[in-house]
Amino acid sequence: MSLTRRRTAAAILALPLALAATPAAAHPGGGRPRPRTLHIAGDSTAAQKYADAAPETGWGMALPFFLARGLTVANHAVNGRSSKSFVDEGRLTALLDGVRPGDLVLVQFGHNDEKTEDPARGTDPYTTYQEYLRRYVKGARARRAEPVLLTPVERRRFAADGTARPTHGEYPAAMRALAAEEGVALLDLQALSLARWQELGPDTTETYFNWLEPGESPNYPDGKQDNTHFRPAGAIDVARMTARALLDADVLARRDLRRLDEPVREAWITWPQA
Repeated sequence: MSLTRRRTAAAILALPLALAATPAAAHPGGGRPRPRTLHIAGDSTAAQKYADAAPETGWGMALPFFLARGLTVANHAVNGRSSKSFVDEGRLTALLDGVRPGDLVLVQFGHNDEKTEDPARGTDPYTTYQEYLRRYVKGARARRAEPVLLTPVERRRFAADGTARPTHGEYPAAMRALAAEEGVALLDLQALSLARWQELGPDTTETYFNWLEPGESPNYPDGKQDNTHFRPAGAIDVARMTARALLDADVLARRDLRRLDEPVREAWITWPQA
């Protein structure tokens, strides 16, 4: 059965319970419907950053700029977490406590799953990584929400000839295989971001990642050469590709999105106090 047919079948099976939801849940106080929420489970590449880390920016901070009225973001992504540690620390349980029918659960892990020397975080692509990801899928579906798997966004790494190189080993392929097996929507951010970094090239991508000259930021007085985490330009670009991928995968409709082809100013990004 194709992915589209599997997702359609899952939606049909979910329909009776979704229709049986209480009127108060669908229309609090009898007024307008409550906003649908996109819940993000992920690591530091997506996470909310605070004033002591600026200008480092997670793409989840920029995603709301591309969502139309009626959609909100609950960003549960946390620095340093893997698909395993996010579950083991109780963070998936806390996320799912806020999930309601019709919501989306976006799941992006891989960067820290690759740290197999760390038993608290490391997973194996085709065994424990997939096993943990299934928990997110099952948890979302149990609450009549739609799980969406996102392959890990690529790091900034170039060969000597200027070719953008993949860094995530077998983890993206393992997630793709799981998405096909479970009939889950997949946003292939690994492939999309790799192509984008290739388009931009080694020099321009420095302005997308947290590369800083000494004295450029009081938070990094000695400068920084970070090929994993984003500055505002990079976070905005990844959030835009995520929004477009949600549309291309038929997870969201065109009316659910905005600014897909319009500028988003870096000045809109803010870093609250921790």
